[in-house]
Amino acid sequence: MNSNSTHSSIGSTSPVNAWQMPDTLVIIFFVALAAMLLTYIIPVGSFDTQEVAYVSDGVEKSRSVVDPSSFRYQVDDSGAPVLQPISLFNGGGDVGFFNFAFEGLVSGSKWGTAIGVIMFMLVIGGAFGIVMETGTIDNGILRLIDKTQGNEGLFIPALFTLFSLGGAVFGMGEEAIAFAIIICPLMIRLGFDGITTVMVTYVATQVGFASSWMNPFSVAIAQGIAGVPVLSGAGVRGVMWAGFTLMGIIFTMRYGAKIRATPSLSYSYNSDQYFRDHQASASLESRFNLGDILVLLTILLTVIWVIWGVVANAWFIPEIASQFFTMGIVVGIIAVVFKLNNMTVNRLATSFKQGAATMLEPAILVGCASGILILLGGGDPTQPSVLNTLLSSAGGIIGELPAAFSAWFMLLFQSIFNFFVTSGSGQAALTMPLMSPLADIVGVSRQVAVLAFQLGDGFTNILVPTSASLMATLGVCRVDWGVWLKFIWRFMLALFVVSSIVVVAAHYFGFV
Repeated sequence: MNSNSTHSSIGSTSPVNAWQMPDTLVIIFFVALAAMLLTYIIPVGSFDTQEVAYVSDGVEKSRSVVDPSSFRYQVDDSGAPVLQPISLFNGGGDVGFFNFAFEGLVSGSKWGTAIGVIMFMLVIGGAFGIVMETGTIDNGILRLIDKTQGNEGLFIPALFTLFSLGGAVFGMGEEAIAFAIIICPLMIRLGFDGITTVMVTYVATQVGFASSWMNPFSVAIAQGIAGVPVLSGAGVRGVMWAGFTLMGIIFTMRYGAKIRATPSLSYSYNSDQYFRDHQASASLESRFNLGDILVLLTILLTVIWVIWGVVANAWFIPEIASQFFTMGIVVGIIAVVFKLNNMTVNRLATSFKQGAATMLEPAILVGCASGILILLGGGDPTQPSVLNTLLSSAGGIIGELPAAFSAWFMLLFQSIFNFFVTSGSGQAALTMPLMSPLADIVGVSRQVAVLAFQLGDGFTNILVPTSASLMATLGVCRVDWGVWLKFIWRFMLALFVVSSIVVVAAHYFGFV
């Protein structure tokens, strides 16, 4: 993701023994190694599943969830729990440690991680490669900046609020990747950096996702599973959303102001050079004609069309990717007809391939991170796995704690568990059937248990390298995950502290 920083570090005069943050792939490798070692000490277990019905938007729906009382270890003939240690290598399609990268890259389906997200990244990367090759975005950004002189400070709060609303209302996440491709050059031209772009796009969606009053992919499902009226507590959650969104805006604006004043303080200063180099030839006197206007209209109409499809027809990865692919073709035809940057059909094809190539590094990271879950046995609760054992053990620990501490520990558990299952609906299906009866036992309301789930699940999507959408957004903004970790840990700590206060206060104030 950050080739420029790599080159600069090679040519630097810093001491050879100075510590550097390991590359993201190195971190994933050692996490995978730790996951493999767990399989040598933790026996495998499984759950039964059951169908739970709930009402959302006036429509009765159902979801398969775990039966919390059904956990059992897999045992041998003598009745002893069985270990399923992962070997270094396995043939015949089985999983070994050195298989985890390949197995992760090809895991899932076109509807999600990993293969669906990887293909989504490649397709939209190619489509926007065509868009960027026209030069329209760079020239249009210059004119936008010229027209908004003195109002640049409004970009951060406006964008953050809009993306946070998207996360809160319809669970926006993967969609932020495409927007980041367009917005990143704008933010850098305004004097901000790639990290600011990630904040106002993907991070904003996850702030909204975590604090939402109506998110159909987390809150609604979790409440339905927990037996809590769907969308109940919306007033409290609405205030919570406004507070967390304001918190994100203030943090981002303070960082953005520092970077505009002293660009070299940017955590992504080296990698942002890629965008600065590509913008160097653009000026207010650059071309901007009918072809450019048609390109911008095509992008705008595509965005509106995709948002409508997501909200009205529940479009997901395959449909969204197809719309952006179509956009790329239409933009390419316009560019050829109007000779934008002397575009030809062959150059159109080359720019698509180059755009897709820029997504290859984050795509590899997404696949390898998915392989960690496979080493732990996968996310199927009915199949014996180490992950199921960890889930059951955590539930048992929470059940022994005092009420207020149990509420907080639910938040901590959901935050950690999200490393392994980053899908909001998937995590709800796995954890809420356990957390709901545990809440009854320790004296915590189920509404508070749902609150702990949504905050723990949503906010850690901003940090964990197993989040495909995060890694893809960092990739298009050319920010390495190690660099991102150096920047985001303060914000994550603040979010966790405030979330802890919210969950404990909700318990004491009787949030039901």
